Amino acid sequence: MGLCREAANSHIKSIVRQKEAVVSEEISVALQAMESVSSQTTDLGPFFGLPTKVKDLLHKLKGIERLYDWQETCLNLECVQRRKNLIYSLPTSGGKTLVAEILILKELLCRKKDCLFILPYVSLVQEKVRGLASFGLELNFMVEEYAGSKGKFPPVKRRTSKSLYIATIEKAHSLVNSLIETNRLENIGLVVVDELHMLGDGARGAIIEMTLAKLLYISKATHIIGMSATLGNIKDIQTFLNAENYSNDFRPVQLKEYVKLRDTIYEVDPKEEECFKLSRPLNYKYSSGMQKMDPDHIIALVTEVIPTHSCLVFCPTKKNCENVASMICKYLREDFLKHREAEKSTLLRELRDSGNGNMCPVLRRTVPFGIAFHHSGLTTEERKLVEEAYSTGVLCLLTCTSTLAAGVNLPARRVILRSPFVATEFLKRSQYKQMVGRAGRAGIDSEGESILILQEKDKNMAKSLVCAPMENCYSNLMYDDGKGILSLILSLIGLNFTLLSASEQKMSAAVGVPESFVARKAAGQTVRKNIDMLVVTRMYLALALYSLLKETNLWSVAEKFQLSRGFIQTLLSSASAFCSCVLHFTEELEEFWPYKALLSELTRRLTYCVQAELIPLMEVAGVMESRAKQLYNAGYKTLAHLANADPSVLSKTIDNLYKKQANQIVASAKMLLNEKASALQEEVDDLLMMPIDIPSYTTKETT
Repeated sequence: MGLCREAANSHIKSIVRQKEAVVSEEISVALQAMESVSSQTTDLGPFFGLPTKVKDLLHKLKGIERLYDWQETCLNLECVQRRKNLIYSLPTSGGKTLVAEILILKELLCRKKDCLFILPYVSLVQEKVRGLASFGLELNFMVEEYAGSKGKFPPVKRRTSKSLYIATIEKAHSLVNSLIETNRLENIGLVVVDELHMLGDGARGAIIEMTLAKLLYISKATHIIGMSATLGNIKDIQTFLNAENYSNDFRPVQLKEYVKLRDTIYEVDPKEEECFKLSRPLNYKYSSGMQKMDPDHIIALVTEVIPTHSCLVFCPTKKNCENVASMICKYLREDFLKHREAEKSTLLRELRDSGNGNMCPVLRRTVPFGIAFHHSGLTTEERKLVEEAYSTGVLCLLTCTSTLAAGVNLPARRVILRSPFVATEFLKRSQYKQMVGRAGRAGIDSEGESILILQEKDKNMAKSLVCAPMENCYSNLMYDDGKGILSLILSLIGLNFTLLSASEQKMSAAVGVPESFVARKAAGQTVRKNIDMLVVTRMYLALALYSLLKETNLWSVAEKFQLSRGFIQTLLSSASAFCSCVLHFTEELEEFWPYKALLSELTRRLTYCVQAELIPLMEVAGVMESRAKQLYNAGYKTLAHLANADPSVLSKTIDNLYKKQANQIVASAKMLLNEKASALQEEVDDLLMMPIDIPSYTTKETT
């Protein structure tokens, strides 16, 4: 019997040795990195109870030497010290995010609890992951992205380090559900919700409300922090969250708001009876042809600031963005072409490379003048290149849609609102405030200014837009005929929060689109058959996805199916996220085991839609396809190569890679290796802790 047990032990040790042998070069690098920082979080200093190293890192990584007075006041509030829920509101660009990040670091390092940071858009999640990865490496915590198809449900259970989950609204809801399901919600010590006013924003507002309601009901130990611009009915939100409130009107750069009516600029002044106070006549000299092309005098307004300063022009539609950018370029002086000419040539080349040799004709015309447009019709990589060029001053003007105001941190000296409409809808007060809030860059400009272009017919409505209080924020669980409340009830049933037992439902759908229908539609003929157009639309999108997987050229697929590049990329992202959800579902049910390998590979293909060898590099935050190709061709073929790279050498080796970007790429690669190392180490630990159950039996010899 002893020999049998010894043999079993030997066998187990052999398995463990094999597992340890699997730890590749990249995992070893990560383990060493983890060991090097494991002793750095014990020195608690005077910086709001945090390790003294945190203050140094804020200066080193973000250039922050001291906090604003309001930030210190907020962090020292009694409700914060007692960990009561808090809503704090300030104007855009007031520095709200830094307070949240300090509270997150305090939760991770001092209370040793995981944190969840909820942001409204994928781009913001990715930006925040890149920005906090270096903090995670230095302070020994994981930064995990939950956006698109990224994120594990439930998340990896870690013994040696804590995690900061940075998630979109939808992914945060799924994450909270998975933690409830596995009885791990108590591991979340702090939840931060950015743009809390989105509670009143249709279906997405309903999802935020469901997430917060579950947290409030189930976990009494989870601290909730909400950030927002000023809310109209803050008392109602306080009651819902059982929260304290802190408000301040601080803004590091003064903002002056103006409107333009005909040939005159008026300053917005709520104290004036008419709300508008005469400021100055618009100084311009237009030819008759120019006056016809630009009746709103946009060229006169932008040339007062560019190219020396930056400018954003918000337009009501995507097409208008492109038209306005093209129109401005037609009337700019030739000396605009010489301003940072070499860098603009580089940008044009990068845009062409990102499209595999294809390039948007509008950008080809406008970029040499330092101008570009920015909307969802661009690919992620095109938007990223445009944003970086604008941030560094290579581009001095962007024409953009309202989504830029909420989704990307791109400030300007002057913000111009082409119209008080988004498409055909009149602007909400909150939308207006987000747009004009982009005016004024802290540390660069001494002031910022916004100009709303008005027609006489919109004058009265505009008064309430610029002078009225913020709108109230209401529950959206009843939005779209109560879909929100229905979704909440079903999820509660699934999570066993009611007395009902979960009932099994079987659904089958027959999808039929006759060939004759397709032929008639292609020929532009009228179709009399009663066909469900929703089914037809879904089939069309499925064909577009299938075509994209076959050729991986987004430009050609967009042209073939007559859809914008941005739409195709969004479709790809949605499909990969859904595929990821189905994969997690099949992993829970043994009878669906054949689908696991299939869906796992399909999720990866949908997520990146690139050649297989580039996928490991594409997992690094901030690395798009063209950058991955550059890294791969330069010899950085794996995460280990990137994690071991010297950022200074990397920025010199890779064309047009700034030192800051190189630092972020290396930090992100190390973070990914840390995550893999931690997961593998815990798997090995679990294997070593497994009890050995040797069945008792009698051999022939002993008998």
